Amino acid sequence: METTASAKRPALCAMSGQVDSCTVAIDAMGGDRAPGEIVAGALRAVDELGVRVTLVGREEEVTPLLPDPLPSAVSLLDVRDVIAMDDEPASAVRKKKDSSVVRSAQLVKDGAADAMVSAGNTGAAMASALLRMGRVKGVARPAIAVVLPVPGHHPQILCDAGATTDVTPEWLLQNAQMGREYARVRLGIDEPRIGLLSIGEEPGKGDELRKQAYELLSDVSGFIGNVEGRDFMHPEVDVIVTDGFTGNVALKTLEGALRALANVVFGLFETTDEMKKAGEVVIPKLLEAAETFDPDLTGGAVLLGVDGVCVISHGASSALAIVKAVGVAADCVAADVPSRVREAVASAG
Repeated sequence: METTASAKRPALCAMSGQVDSCTVAIDAMGGDRAPGEIVAGALRAVDELGVRVTLVGREEEVTPLLPDPLPSAVSLLDVRDVIAMDDEPASAVRKKKDSSVVRSAQLVKDGAADAMVSAGNTGAAMASALLRMGRVKGVARPAIAVVLPVPGHHPQILCDAGATTDVTPEWLLQNAQMGREYARVRLGIDEPRIGLLSIGEEPGKGDELRKQAYELLSDVSGFIGNVEGRDFMHPEVDVIVTDGFTGNVALKTLEGALRALANVVFGLFETTDEMKKAGEVVIPKLLEAAETFDPDLTGGAVLLGVDGVCVISHGASSALAIVKAVGVAADCVAADVPSRVREAVASAG
């Protein structure tokens, strides 16, 4: 009988930075700034977090970026294929089996790594993790859990942010179960407040999918009912549950709105000499406040429901973003998130 990846691997990492026995496979070729920023981030993660990393990429491109001698905590797996950001994920994963993202997932499956991190093609990272690691028993479809900043408060989790676009009410129920457990691990909240994203707070609001899901979620501990788009990044709800299509649109809308607001605000300080002088005082404070919304600090999104730890960073990830993503991956291994998800889904029936 085949043994699942999570059953073969104990939770090797300890929380709070004590992660010296944790190995993270890093897709060195994935991302807009690969391999330079990815490799730099991996090396920083080794120094700052104490993890071990396996860089998966083309040797001729990665090796010149590495120090000589190579630190004992760093290894390189040479691969020949790379899945581009605009490749069709499912077919690319099947055709390019020697690609950096597929081989990263395979390392986790084989027990040679405890987790994987990729800033490349999101769909390819999901497909690789799903095909190589498999699903957690009882989970119908995986979901992407994204941590959203809430100024002056602990963060908020959006689940699903793009993994499964066409869903059933039962799958939204599982998103709530997985998101709730991840909030308990990541945010340290014993009883997270869970909201179903809809077009109104009243129980009868929304399409038929949302109405049926509402009935199912009513039995989930911590469910507070429907929430709306205005509840993003506000402290009234800890986990926002939706389908991957709606969740991804909402996430990109938030990103666009924040970018537009920043352009307007900072543009004002270029309009007159008086505003420029005021900007010398105000802009540093604004930049300090804006750090809350820096995507490089979130550590990436976690793919819940696969039988292993997969962290997906944004395509423009810097070295700092990779350090944070590796930290999230290590913490998820330490907490054994796949087993926690399995128990949460199983206990809910």
